[in-house]
Formats: sequence, structure tokens, C-alpha cells
Amino acid sequence: MLLKIGSITVRPGISLAPMAGITGYPFRLLAKEQGCPLLYSEMISARGLLYNSRRHCHLLYFTEEERPIGFQIFGSEPAVMAKAAVQLEALGVDFVDLNLGCPTPKVTRNGDGGALLRNPALCSEIFKAVSRAVTCPVTVKLRKGWDAHSVNVVDVALRAEEAGIKAVAVHGRTVEQGYSGSADWDIIAKVKESLSIPVIGNGDINSPQSAGAMFSHCGCDGVMIGRAARGNPWIFSSALAWLKNNELPEPPPVEQLVETALKHLSMLIDLKGERVAIREMRQHAAYYIKSLPGAAAVRQKINRASSYQETENILREFCRCLLND
Repeated sequence: MLLKIGSITVRPGISLAPMAGITGYPFRLLAKEQGCPLLYSEMISARGLLYNSRRHCHLLYFTEEERPIGFQIFGSEPAVMAKAAVQLEALGVDFVDLNLGCPTPKVTRNGDGGALLRNPALCSEIFKAVSRAVTCPVTVKLRKGWDAHSVNVVDVALRAEEAGIKAVAVHGRTVEQGYSGSADWDIIAKVKESLSIPVIGNGDINSPQSAGAMFSHCGCDGVMIGRAARGNPWIFSSALAWLKNNELPEPPPVEQLVETALKHLSMLIDLKGERVAIREMRQHAAYYIKSLPGAAAVRQKINRASSYQETENILREFCRCLLND
């Protein structure tokens, strides 16, 4: 369970997956507080970073507490990707990650993200351009293939290794699948068998037990937890406890859920200002409380809130009602 990316070593190799709108600084810090060994940023447009960097200043913010941390970029122009990687290295990130797996139509219709899997030769060009442009490690996140008829992740992963990429993360679904169906862990195992560089498995890790199961099934060097972490940074401390001694900590009480959500909001406000933070917090708050009775009604109230104080009042009242039931 040792994950080594260039000079970066973490044990066990558990990471927070890069997720747009989720893995900004506030949530990354909460994950780190729960022991997450390795963090990734939200995906950042390489072209946007180069030509409109002011708009990306919030996405680029990170602190020493978060290390080791990788910043992920997406794009389809080798020279642009390379220049963006140079800029990230200058900011001091520990490694640069390349997004070749995003299934979102607004990304793929421009030939970026998962759409690159339809053009392995271009993938190779990007791998080579970025690897040569920086001295920090470069990694890549892939999917199984574009669709069930073009499963080519092993080929693309081998191209990455040949070009100097230091680690490969594989989501076991095709781009066409999005997040439907089940992740194919066998294809992750096949990539691991084919490469000598580290392989990180991703897809359907929704509990500490499934993190352990992926390590066992795939033989991978690391596992990446994505959607199951939303509103649940405690999944990292639970996964670490499970891997260490097969024990599961008690789930956080409702008071801790509320306090963590409010801490998240407070950090968002410090980073982006109250107006933007309140709007962005709506989706985060929904994840924090989704498993609790009455969450739907509270979510509607939060969606109408326009200040920290109002949001705090709603969440604290929700907590009091649950504790008094």
C-alpha cells in the first residue's frame, strides 16, 4: 500500500479524487484533517490558466498544510498543457496531474478530458510535452476508454509510462458511462499488471471496506476516493483505521456534521467572499446532511439563505430538532 510518485511517498496510498466544485481549498483541508495522505485540486483549464489567470486565483490557492498536493489541468494542446504545468510548478505544487478522463459533455465536446482517449497519438504528445517541461512529477488520470467498443486504457497508460509519467490513476468506467453502472476493477488490475509505474484505482470506493477490497482485487499502489467523500471527509480517517486494524470508527454525530459544515462555509467565505461562498455552499451542505431525517426540507431553506448567520441558524436549529426527537 506504499504509493511513490517520484520523490513523493505516502502510506497507505489513499487520495482525495479531483472533483470540480468540490475539492477546493476548504474541503481539501477538511480531508487532510481526517488524515487523507494525498490531495488533488479541482481540475483547471490549462488555457484558462495561461490566458485568464486572475479568474483562476481561487482555484490555485493552497497551503503548506495540504502537502503533498497535486494540481490537475485539462486541455488538448500539448504546448498549452506544458506551459500551464510550468506555471503550476512555479507556484510550488508537488506534482501536476493531467485530466484525460472527465466525462462532462462541456469538456469532452471541446476534445478535452475523456475525449482524448479517442486519440492515443495526441495523448502521447501531451504526455511528452508536459513531462519535458517540468521537473516535478507528472501524473495522469484516465478512464477505461471512450466506450465499451474502444477500451484502450492499457495502451494509453503504456504510452504515459514511456513518456515519463510517474503514476497513472484509472477510473474503471468508460467516458460514455459517466457515473452509471459499475466500475470495472478488472481493467484496473490489468493496467497494474502491464505497468511498472504506480497505478491508482478509482471507481465505486464508497466505504472503508471497499477501499481495502480495491487494494486486494487490483493489486494497485493507491486508491482514489471521489464521490463518497462529498460531505464526508471522515471517510479518510475511517479508511485508514480499517486498513490498519480492520476497525471502523463510529460515524460523526450530528453536532460534528453541523460544525464541520459551518467550518467549511467559513473557510469558503474567507477565500471567496460571503455572496459567492453562500451560493457554493448549497451543494456542500446538501452532502453533509443528506443521510439525516428531514434533510430535504432543510436543504430548501439553505438554498434560500443569503448569509452565514442565516445558514448557521438553519443548521443549528436542524441539529437541535434531531437531538430532541
